[in-house]
Amino acid sequence: MKINSKITNILIYFLISVILFAGCSANKQASTTSNESYPSNILRVHYIDVGQGDSILVQINNKNLLIDAGDKDHKEKLKSYLKKQGVNKLDYIVATHPHEDHIGGMAEIINNFQVGKFYAPKITSSTNAFENMVDALKKKNNKINVAKTGVSFKLDDKVECEMLAPNSSKYDDVNNYSAVIKLTYGNTKFLFTGDAQKLSEKEILLNKSDLSCDVLKVGHHGSSTSTSKEFLEKVKPKIAVISCGKDNDYGHPHKETLTSLKSINSKIYRTDLDGSILLISDGNKVEKK
Repeated sequence: MKINSKITNILIYFLISVILFAGCSANKQASTTSNESYPSNILRVHYIDVGQGDSILVQINNKNLLIDAGDKDHKEKLKSYLKKQGVNKLDYIVATHPHEDHIGGMAEIINNFQVGKFYAPKITSSTNAFENMVDALKKKNNKINVAKTGVSFKLDDKVECEMLAPNSSKYDDVNNYSAVIKLTYGNTKFLFTGDAQKLSEKEILLNKSDLSCDVLKVGHHGSSTSTSKEFLEKVKPKIAVISCGKDNDYGHPHKETLTSLKSINSKIYRTDLDGSILLISDGNKVEKK
């Protein structure tokens, strides 16, 4: 009886060990599958629904770029969204300008993810959002690199990011300090404009940059203060994405902007109507997922 009891205990221990090992292996495999479920060399651009704010995640080959972080009311939603996309490190972050609806959630993101290079225009603010962002960067010994025209970086060997604005160091309106980024991947191009208004657009046009793109992140949540007809004539986006809150107090997007976009046959997507929007590119064409 003692021998049988001993053998039984050994068998039970063995079975438990097998089950636990199998479970751990399955969890590891599931985790690996989750992180590697995207094909290589596919660019993914997430226009994240953060209400009346902006936040865009760009991913390719395990590299991540975050442009803005929405307001403080959506910081948990943004953090959760990034984690669901398998983000552990943000190789680049760009805070387009220091308005709360663009940097309100930035401190939370800096505190909870590894951060590579951080860009922001050379303008300060006395708001809690800005001060919290700066404090979070200091704690991680990250510095702010100045976002301005002429600055460029590569998210991947084949993904070039070039800043087209700001073109001045002094503006009356903070929105015009917005970092405007043109991203090129193969034959596809994306333009991210922050809240840049018509003055900034005019300065960009004067630089005679190639502005043609497949996708335009419409400036200032679709406000009529941005997206001039002259600017659109050069950009001619096949797709226009507007980030704005449902039933927002500003009336964004404005009718004038929607009319201008429709006049050039842009396909319009809106976070207030469509939620978070995912566009993908293989370097030759852009598709909505």
